Amino acid sequence: MIRVWDLPTRLFHWILLLLVVFSVVTAEIDELDWHMRSGYCILTLVLFRIMWGFAGPYHARFANFVRTPAAVLAYLRDLRNGSAAAQGGHNPMGALSVVALLIALLLQASTGLFANDDSTSTEGPLAKLVSNHTSNLLTAVHEINQWVLYTLVALHVAAIAYFYFAKRENLVIPMLTGDKPGTGLVSATDDAGIRIRAVILLVIAGAVVGYIFTR
Repeated sequence: MIRVWDLPTRLFHWILLLLVVFSVVTAEIDELDWHMRSGYCILTLVLFRIMWGFAGPYHARFANFVRTPAAVLAYLRDLRNGSAAAQGGHNPMGALSVVALLIALLLQASTGLFANDDSTSTEGPLAKLVSNHTSNLLTAVHEINQWVLYTLVALHVAAIAYFYFAKRENLVIPMLTGDKPGTGLVSATDDAGIRIRAVILLVIAGAVVGYIFTR
């Protein structure tokens, strides 16, 4: 068993999942104050993950899992013919999913800062800094982008199911335990130093979002 997912990455993944579900539910039942609080937390986590993509352990870094389009196509060919090599962290398709979800979540949380809801007289903390036309436009983007997020999440779940049933590879357990069976895989650093670094970056991300909230 080799450690591939450090504790900060695992906590990010599962807390983000809970927050996204919470955001969807609170939006549906018009609990917009809680919806906005959840959005601030999501924005904090996304900013943290972006920084972690440069300062985290091996498998968490963008440079070690984001691949070129040619590499993604080659991996798909190998996957189809059964010769795809074992991956320690994200495979090339998983990397696309991660990047797409981070971009979509960043867009969703950012547009929510400027959005408004006339039916409840609720608006994001930065809505007052832009015109009504701009706020309405960003509100529309916020509403449309939710369907992009739903689609990306559905594809993510479908990929997990495909690997489990077709390839007999469980992608969920390693994200829970941090460990993955295999040989020749790069082991991720997951010591106290890494966790202290993660806390520092999370505080920085929280401070940025807190500053936005108090504007």
